[in-house]
Amino acid sequence: MEPPTRHINPLRSDLADDPDMVELLDFFVGELGERIASLQSHLNEQRLGDLRTLAHQLKGAAGGYGYPDLSRIAGTLEASITEGGPEPDPATVKHAVDALVDVCRRAIAGHHAA
Repeated sequence: MEPPTRHINPLRSDLADDPDMVELLDFFVGELGERIASLQSHLNEQRLGDLRTLAHQLKGAAGGYGYPDLSRIAGTLEASITEGGPEPDPATVKHAVDALVDVCRRAIAGHHAA
């Protein structure tokens, strides 16, 4: 179960005021809960390849949906795995996952507050 988002600093899409983007943003943000669960599952199971792939996908998609901060943090997670060599530092990867989960929750909160 996701923790309540009412105490989270909401993050709004740069495209939130574009009427042509409403449905697309609903879809993107609607999937973030599942992506959070996947991030945490991949981390817990040490499936770093899957974690890197998900971070890469989020990095690209988030930018296109007007979430540059989410895109940047997803890129940080991807880099922590890719640039960590054959054995990325577990603490660095966990910190990057936690930061990405946090910004995803902020995006959910910001979208629902709109």
